Amino acid sequence: MKLLIPPPIQGIIVGLIMWAISQWTPGLSTEIIGGKALALIFGGVGIVMEIIAAIAFIRAKTTVTPLKPEKASRLVVEGLYRISRNPMYLGLLLLLIAWGLWLANPLNIAVIAGWVFYITEFQIKPEEKALREKFGDDYEAYCKRVRRWI
Repeated sequence: MKLLIPPPIQGIIVGLIMWAISQWTPGLSTEIIGGKALALIFGGVGIVMEIIAAIAFIRAKTTVTPLKPEKASRLVVEGLYRISRNPMYLGLLLLLIAWGLWLANPLNIAVIAGWVFYITEFQIKPEEKALREKFGDDYEAYCKRVRRWI
């Protein structure tokens, strides 16, 4: 794995960066009509998605830790995993979008986009490689049925 920082810690770091940008550039912040309500909705959906996705791994009795995908004992393809190959990362993305809406600073769009690129290149793609090696044709078939994000 190329990634050494667990994604939840990354989310906290990215959230702090977003907050700092909003503090350093208050003149760029804008009023978004319904922004706070949207933030609560996105945040709530993100949290629920994270919990449901983690429970699926726990029920399957496989590792939830993203830093060692080779330790996976089972390929999870049920529940949210029928819609997205990465619902935990999608949940984290929704949380970051919620935070961005709450802060209402357009520069945070670039921060979120940068995190999506980073997590895809340094976490998701190496995970996919490890899962291909571990589960072979079953994982390939799964990838053909289900998109990486949504």
